[in-house]
Amino acid sequence: MLFNTILLALREIRRNLLRSFLTILGIVIGVGAVITMVTLGKGATQAVKDQISSLGSNLLMVRPGQRVGPGSPTAGAPPFRESDVDAIRSQIGGIQAVAPELRAGVTVIGNGRNWLTSVTGTTNAYFRTNNWRLAAGREFEDAEEKAGAAVCLIGETVRRELFGSAGALGEQLRVRQFSCGIIGVLASKGRAAMGNDQDDIVLLPLHTMQRRVVGNQRVGTLLVSLNDGSDSERVKASLTQLLRERRKLAAEDDDNFNVLDTRQIAETLSGTTRVMTTLLGAVAAVSLLVGGIGIMNIMLVSVTERTREIGLRLAIGALEREVLLQFLIEAVALSMLGGVVGIALATAASVALAALMQVPYLFDPAINAVSFAFSAVIGVVFGYFPARRAARLDPIEALRHE
Repeated sequence: MLFNTILLALREIRRNLLRSFLTILGIVIGVGAVITMVTLGKGATQAVKDQISSLGSNLLMVRPGQRVGPGSPTAGAPPFRESDVDAIRSQIGGIQAVAPELRAGVTVIGNGRNWLTSVTGTTNAYFRTNNWRLAAGREFEDAEEKAGAAVCLIGETVRRELFGSAGALGEQLRVRQFSCGIIGVLASKGRAAMGNDQDDIVLLPLHTMQRRVVGNQRVGTLLVSLNDGSDSERVKASLTQLLRERRKLAAEDDDNFNVLDTRQIAETLSGTTRVMTTLLGAVAAVSLLVGGIGIMNIMLVSVTERTREIGLRLAIGALEREVLLQFLIEAVALSMLGGVVGIALATAASVALAALMQVPYLFDPAINAVSFAFSAVIGVVFGYFPARRAARLDPIEALRHE
């Protein structure tokens, strides 16, 4: 009996294909919008996490001044020294590597071309703290670091802008008033979470940077990479205490430096992205309700059109529950068909938009299943009233209906 009821429902849907298509359009748009918004939101969240992690794994960034950003009071804060790096490395546990960082914006010249880039003075520990890999060449040698040799490594953007398709290893790069030999090319990282090009960089030994570029012994930033499983809060507390002692701060004095945890940045940005994804998904879900109202409207019209048919079925012995089930199945079939089409369109749209937005496409079976189930529930909820109305028709009055 149930099988015959399903066949009757599908026959009625097939009889008015255009009307059925227009009826499910709201469900299709609703399901497609919800899945697309949530999928792209998850991809954006993952992209933020990946970009933050490209700065360095479990990385603490220590800078002079009390806070980071516009208006930060760094003028009176003393810079770090290279001896601070040695003290952190030897006195704090749970640390994988510590690297000094000293940056300056400099126009470099190579192969007859010039390019304004970020020149960074550091040590080999920088490759570990910031997850840098080499596409070609080698790192600094110990003797080159100690002597402040005229050698450098360049990022992919600098290589492309100065040397084009030609190789850069062994070539000379002019930085300010001296030339350095290119001993390595860094593997490309792309853009960071804040939009800056990570490949637009030139690395020099720290002593070379201090003596030949900035002309002082200051260190701008300390990069501290933690071991996997290390308690970042404990390390931050130990680091803060050590630096306060080295900078001779009294108990009542505020810190004249700040410690930034990249994992906290990732969690904050990811949390913001998740909230936006939830809001967009909720807004898109409203169209599912609109689609449900459309199904109810069409089913009510269908009941009116088929009043005589319903009266005839009831007159020859059909039960009320059989009529109710027929119309209910029609409504659920329409909404489920809309769910299936919506999932297919959402998948195609998510793949295309993820590529356009340059975020990873992450298939989420949960949101697809929930959206499909919700579309079926919409059919039940909004199809029940028209089905109940059809089942309660008086057979005699229905047969008299014109």
